[in-house]
Amino acid sequence: MNEQFTFQSIKYKRPDFEALKVFYEELNARLKSAKTYETVRECIFEEERYSSTVNTMGTIATVRHTVDTSDKFYEAEVEHFDRKYPEAMPYMQAFNAALLESPFKKEIDREFGAQFLKAVKLGFDSFSEKNIALMQEESELVNRYQKLTAACKISFDGGEHNLYGILKYFSDPDRSVRKATAQKYADFFEENDKELGDIFDRLVKLRHQMGINMGFKNFIPLGYMQQGRMDYDEKDVASFRKQVLEELVPFCSEIYQAQAKRIGVEKIRYYDEQFIFLDGNAVPIGDRAYLVEQACKMYHNMSKETGEFIDFMIEHELMDLDNKPNKAATGYMTTLNDYKAPFVYSCFNGTTGDVDVLTHEMGHAFAGYMAMRHQPLQALWSEPTDIAEIHSMSMEQFAYPYAELFFGEKADKYRFQHLQEALTFVPFGVAVDEFQHIVYENPDMTPNERTAAWRELEKKYMPWRDYGEENAFFNRGGLWYHKLHIYHYPFYYINYTLTTMGAMEFKKKQAEDKTTCWQDYMTLCKVGGSLGYLDTLRAANLANPFLAGGVKRAVSYAIDILRKEMQKTEA
Repeated sequence: MNEQFTFQSIKYKRPDFEALKVFYEELNARLKSAKTYETVRECIFEEERYSSTVNTMGTIATVRHTVDTSDKFYEAEVEHFDRKYPEAMPYMQAFNAALLESPFKKEIDREFGAQFLKAVKLGFDSFSEKNIALMQEESELVNRYQKLTAACKISFDGGEHNLYGILKYFSDPDRSVRKATAQKYADFFEENDKELGDIFDRLVKLRHQMGINMGFKNFIPLGYMQQGRMDYDEKDVASFRKQVLEELVPFCSEIYQAQAKRIGVEKIRYYDEQFIFLDGNAVPIGDRAYLVEQACKMYHNMSKETGEFIDFMIEHELMDLDNKPNKAATGYMTTLNDYKAPFVYSCFNGTTGDVDVLTHEMGHAFAGYMAMRHQPLQALWSEPTDIAEIHSMSMEQFAYPYAELFFGEKADKYRFQHLQEALTFVPFGVAVDEFQHIVYENPDMTPNERTAAWRELEKKYMPWRDYGEENAFFNRGGLWYHKLHIYHYPFYYINYTLTTMGAMEFKKKQAEDKTTCWQDYMTLCKVGGSLGYLDTLRAANLANPFLAGGVKRAVSYAIDILRKEMQKTEA
């Protein structure tokens, strides 16, 4: 590994997928004929070294493409990778099959833990060669959605804005500006209604066929498998959504009633939801360079490990944070396996979201950084997706004592509005999850029927949501088009709500015993993917959110804080 690298200095080389097939054929033959565990072990590490470079090159192409979706070279590379990788999967799955059939499985479990082969089996069971062409088409459709939304240009306030850039106006003190912003935002999706609806319609139908090809009645079981879920099922998730509906939705209604009084309006409209204080929300007091500098101070103060981590990220230029034309409207953390390096991507827009990136995505990055240095296999670096968001959302909470660095005298405002948004997000998150269950259970729904279904879910989980009569498109349910995860990552979104429970537990732990809290968090990060979902929760001393009363127990501390603050502002 080159210790002197920066992200921009890494040379991209297109993977040779024909050579990949030959490599796996030869490796698989060695694995099948292995007479000793030592040979099996050598094959495991040799496969990891090879696949690491392939995945690193794929990640570089993807990042550089999202940074500039108009770059034809990396657009072509991503398209090439999306075509060829599925075709190579049978060769990689043959390696997994050989591992699962190995007479040395007990030795593998003894050295690497039982979760390694469990995850291998889940990946093997969720793949079918019948789905290769469908996976290729899926990638094409997802890229089409990303390119369409990245190319968005909204003329407003004397300038031109992409989808990230326009969001800052939703918290403008002038209500007429907020209202006009919501209309402009809706106009973009309405103008692209047919294409967005058609893209998703095709995604639903091809994913449905993937499920059928695997022997399921629809895509849902396959979607759960693709998310790495082994410890719970659809019934558990439905029970969790019911808890949110009963325990959290009523309190969120209280929040918006209090907010209406605070900002002096009779009723909160959609375009008011992000305007928390009459004299204006907290906003960062500096630009990207300033915020990164403050994040560096925060992480050095937080712990020795986080200090080393932020230095690594800055030294190797592993962040791309500025908003630019044709930059994909998203935020994420990914990994460059060959370099044991996380990478953080965002589109700063001058709102509290900029600071949230430096805590949320950096929380993901820190967890990856730690797992890469504590787990023996790359296959164990990545935790289950329903654990991953605990790292990030908890880091947002751990940053509260440092809010003055980013917001100065408005730090208390930030803490209040961030905690409010953390809880009010959960009903939206479970609505997204139920929406996906509905559309994949009913793949023949029309685009208009899906949109109507989304509006009904808003009424169920967000009864305060009011677009005003003028915003006809969002009124009939068009807002869901903006949520990238619905297109890109089916059934991922419930993770944000499940892990909010873990983050709220860590918030309470931090207030009660900071040292023990941090020890549990470090355990969570170091575990990586070496344990399953429930075992990881137990290792970090976190509760199972599916158990009766789980939501109430997890959020009660945060609710008490918000109620007290709401009473102060109403006094």
